[in-house]
Amino acid sequence: MTPPWRATILTLFPEMFPGPLGVSLAGKALASGLWELEARDIRNSATDKHRSVDDTPAGGGPGMVLRPDILAAAIDAANVAPDRPRLLMSPRGRPLTQARVAELATGPGPLIVCGRFEGIDQRVIDARSLEEVSIGDYVLSGGEIAAMALVDACVRLLPGVMGKEASGAEESFSEGLLEYPQYTRPQAFEGRTIPEILTSGDHAKVAAWRRAESEALTRARRPDLWGLRAQQKPPKDTTKG
Repeated sequence: MTPPWRATILTLFPEMFPGPLGVSLAGKALASGLWELEARDIRNSATDKHRSVDDTPAGGGPGMVLRPDILAAAIDAANVAPDRPRLLMSPRGRPLTQARVAELATGPGPLIVCGRFEGIDQRVIDARSLEEVSIGDYVLSGGEIAAMALVDACVRLLPGVMGKEASGAEESFSEGLLEYPQYTRPQAFEGRTIPEILTSGDHAKVAAWRRAESEALTRARRPDLWGLRAQQKPPKDTTKG
């Protein structure tokens, strides 16, 4: 039997987990054994009585830096299989995409390091082959919230977590497009009505409308995504009449 997808979190604040991951879809799936969560305290690998994990930055500057020997020991103590990705949540990392989430969701599950302070020593990033991942161009107090976002994005794609298999296939970014607008009852709300085409019963027209809306929203709100789609389209075949 294949073991369930597993997230191993290295953090200075293990009490933050499962947090939001313990409720709703992710929480139900966790309770059902569809995935597993392990939050490990980095301070357990400290070597002094004060359980120190950081020191001043080489070359001077504000703040503190997570020590490489302590973090490396914490990573090694987690004893994760070599086929599991080792991630470091970092604002300087590669942006997390839906495509990368899908890759992570189909694997055994990652080990995720949550940074704190001014960052972590570059030598442990290199020595333990940590893949730096960013969830946006902003800075958080630590990597825990970012790790929760990554894990939640993965868990909802696991088999059996979402109610309908098609639920994840029509969402934003699934095809490089933002999701189309959604509507439900009542038919009229404060003078605004549901577009007639959505209640027409013509599934082909509904699909075409949704596609057009997705494309229009993506062009307007995410020109970067729209430009990327244009680059990925196959060239037009001019050899055929």
